[in-house]
Amino acid sequence: MDGEGVRKVLADSGVDARRFRTALALLCEGGWWTLADLVRETATSRRGVESLLREVSPERSVDRFRLTPEQAAACRELLDEDLLNEDLLDEDAEPGPAPADPVAHLLPRHAGVVEVLERLIAGAPRGRHVLDHVAATPETVVRRALLLGARFWLRDAGVLCVGDHDLTSLAIKLIHPGADVTVVDVDERILAYIDEQAGRLGVTVRTRWADLRLGLPPSVRERADLAVTDPPYTPEGVGLFVARAVEGLRDPDRGRVLLAYGASERTPMLALKVQESLHELNLAYEAMYPDFNRYFGAEAIGSAADLYVLRPTTKTRPAVAARADRYGTAIYTKGPQSVESRPADAGPALPEGFEPGVLVGDWPKGLSPRVPRARLSTWLAKPYAAAPERVAVAVPAGMEAALPRLLLATRAGHVRVSLAGPPDDLAGLTALLSPVYRITAEGPVLDAVRTDPARDAPGRLLRAILDHAHGKLANTWREGLTRADTGLTKRQAREIVTRVAPWADDVTVLELPAHRLRDLPAAVTASLSAGVQE
Repeated sequence: MDGEGVRKVLADSGVDARRFRTALALLCEGGWWTLADLVRETATSRRGVESLLREVSPERSVDRFRLTPEQAAACRELLDEDLLNEDLLDEDAEPGPAPADPVAHLLPRHAGVVEVLERLIAGAPRGRHVLDHVAATPETVVRRALLLGARFWLRDAGVLCVGDHDLTSLAIKLIHPGADVTVVDVDERILAYIDEQAGRLGVTVRTRWADLRLGLPPSVRERADLAVTDPPYTPEGVGLFVARAVEGLRDPDRGRVLLAYGASERTPMLALKVQESLHELNLAYEAMYPDFNRYFGAEAIGSAADLYVLRPTTKTRPAVAARADRYGTAIYTKGPQSVESRPADAGPALPEGFEPGVLVGDWPKGLSPRVPRARLSTWLAKPYAAAPERVAVAVPAGMEAALPRLLLATRAGHVRVSLAGPPDDLAGLTALLSPVYRITAEGPVLDAVRTDPARDAPGRLLRAILDHAHGKLANTWREGLTRADTGLTKRQAREIVTRVAPWADDVTVLELPAHRLRDLPAAVTASLSAGVQE
């Protein structure tokens, strides 16, 4: 071990040296460590821990390391030079929780919930690096729920999880069953998993599909009292997710947004840029708990993130309205929609002979200058005023999950879609939209041609529902049932819809996760059968 080298690492880190001294104290206990565990335990960046280990030179076994007794004794002497906290120098002492942790004392009472979250997180779909997924530890997720309950009154309160790869929604419902919890996410797998596990646990969590770059689903706007988000850690990602969280608040004067965000101790400028994006939204910092969140991964930022409690001001909503739709599509740190990705040199082109009545999405400016244009977000937000027979849609790389909704958002007879590449799951898309379209694809160009409605009663009702994708699903379904020669009143029809599809209340077809769209045909058939029996 190079004692002078260790002293230099500590000296160069200034007041942040406490992180490295904690790492040395943990190593002095003599146990085996992995780099990931030491990073997460000390909330120190991987580069920082590696710089310390280079000077310490511990013995290694595959991916683990530890100090020899001689190295541990030398480290204790070095630590004793600075009269560090004696508790950390005691060989029998365990490093305590971070001083800023406000709910560590509550965690032992909820050990059972932590065990449940361990299983849930272990069984969850694998994270997608293009969505900046990094799983929070089970203890972190439970502590988020505990902090919500310790700081706010959650009975009957609406809680909106803006993205929920960490399964915070399930932890909240297990600890605070009286809370009304909704999740919006772009990842279909996460939404399906949350629905499945919520049903197994006997709790209710609403799930809504949303690509936040295209807007917040209508059914979750201005309904929540609290919003929780762990967004992509870019200024654009944090700004967009927090703006959508504010849009979900019922009363911004009394609501709060809880934000998980972290940066390496080496990159304060990145943290400043993110905080500037929050300042632009005129949000007050009510509290900030350093290193509150811990992760399996994200070692570049110490596998840790701070937890911000943000309070909107009277100037927040106007700022959100002005900025929410201007963040652009590049919000992630990796993949085709990363902030550092280079845009394509040329935009999509229309195949010869296809003359659309409207161009949807980002098409080259000089293309068909007289043809009306619509933004993707506008296309999903409300029905297009005209009724074009042909529509051309440009879907950029990284936004393919919106494709089924973009197709359902129109009644055009022929929709031609320009993608960044061949569709990943053409068979799945075809099966999902078969009640409405015949779909073919050649390379990155997809054609969806509208088919005639089915002749049987379930097919006709399903088609009527899908043809009114912007309307409230339960209302369209109810009206269809009353017209299906069942003799049902509107009230009876609505009760049947609620019984066969409790997830259909107050939602539009365009917000439904894919697994609910796949459930829809069977549920429609069941509702007609129930109507005959009434």
